[in-house]
Amino acid sequence: MHLPAWRFGKPYESLERETLVHFLTGEPVAEVSQVGGAIVGRDLQKAARARAALLAIDPEEIVERLQTAGNLYANGTVEVGGEPQSPERFVACQSATTGLPESLCRANMQKNMFVLSNMDRILDALSRGLDTRILWRGYGDEQRGVTVSYQAQAPVLGLVLPSNSPGVHTLWLPVIALGVGLVMKPGSQEPWTPYRMAAAMIEAGIPPEAIGLYPGATDVGAGILAGCRRSMIFGSAKTVDQYRGNPGVQVHGPGFSKIILGDDCVDDWERHLDVICESVAANSGRGCINASAVYASRHTRAIAEAVAARLGPIDVRPPSDGEAKLAAFTIPGAAKAIWGQIEAGLKAPGVTHMTAAYGDRLVEGERCGWLRPTVVHCASPAPEIARAEYMFPFVSVVECQQERMLEAIGPTLVCTAISDDPGFQAALIDSTLIDRLNLGSLPTTKLDWLQPHEGNIIDFLYRSRALQVAGAAGRPASAARTAAHA
Repeated sequence: MHLPAWRFGKPYESLERETLVHFLTGEPVAEVSQVGGAIVGRDLQKAARARAALLAIDPEEIVERLQTAGNLYANGTVEVGGEPQSPERFVACQSATTGLPESLCRANMQKNMFVLSNMDRILDALSRGLDTRILWRGYGDEQRGVTVSYQAQAPVLGLVLPSNSPGVHTLWLPVIALGVGLVMKPGSQEPWTPYRMAAAMIEAGIPPEAIGLYPGATDVGAGILAGCRRSMIFGSAKTVDQYRGNPGVQVHGPGFSKIILGDDCVDDWERHLDVICESVAANSGRGCINASAVYASRHTRAIAEAVAARLGPIDVRPPSDGEAKLAAFTIPGAAKAIWGQIEAGLKAPGVTHMTAAYGDRLVEGERCGWLRPTVVHCASPAPEIARAEYMFPFVSVVECQQERMLEAIGPTLVCTAISDDPGFQAALIDSTLIDRLNLGSLPTTKLDWLQPHEGNIIDFLYRSRALQVAGAAGRPASAARTAAHA
């Protein structure tokens, strides 16, 4: 199979190609055409055509076509790389190059289908009930009779996509429904989701010229970030720091998501063990929404022992095994290097490895490696490992007094706070360190897609501004509501 670049509706086959291989056997799975940053720069000069193609279609029709695309993506056979691709074939290819078990690939397909199938509800929630025709026209009257105007900040959204988890693609799926095109650099090991999604969208009637796919090296990502006025990138904490303060780039990095047990509920911690374990281990712990730490003022060693007993025995299984729960690290030496970092962290005072009794955590294969679930106990928030996050089921159970928790947890993408204390809840709600807050016993991995994730995508793509329309008598139509100012 060969995956060509997709230059706003035109397939492009490059002489330079990257071969994707099976992470276990090394057998070729697909060839992917590679483009350079210069091609991206040239094509972005025509980016306005992508938005124009979308604006030529009624926004409600766009939503209906996206809902059709969601069904095609999850259940249909679509053409990818010049070949028919069934859902089963897609899952097999994605698992082969990413190391993700096939069962988890299927689960991520369902997440993406859910977002597309519920696009009307998601847009209504994110836009706070705004008629999307206002985004098409640029202005209009809200239901309360107030004139509002929204100005698109870019004709396309640039995306530098990762390879670690197919679930992140839910973040950009609403973009087409907002009248903005897509320019994507697929993940080097996971081009499958953007290619299949693009194919499903086009088959459902989304204009081909509204979508670009540009696989390539780092210069492609740099070209997208330089040429798109609005971009989204996924990366490490270093990537987050690099683009911090850049209003044109939305960065998605490590989540450092956490579970907090308040003093009023911690004595009943056993009731919440399922929530803790699901938060840590769902989707092989690869997501930024997986919990990397549990904070409590007491019972922390018992909590760590119980989580270790539940997760510690989980072992490596073949990717086709329906019970497989662990993804492989497909880059040679990556698993070993990460385990070396963890071993160094375990030497700090007050740190105890709670899963040591359940066998070696590092499993090395001929071409790849795995890390089995790892639980550590920290007697205080001081050790560096208490603030660590890794791309496998890893969690630190940290002992910390409740009054110190909010100053100790650091930046937190998702916080599940199990407490009925009104004062503590108010402090959690006020904390600017927490992005998504779950009040009560909810897994950190259970997201409500009717709420924004790391900012509202509409606020990122559009700017609210003032716009007045003169009435027939030369006065503003909203004169009764408008105060004159000298």
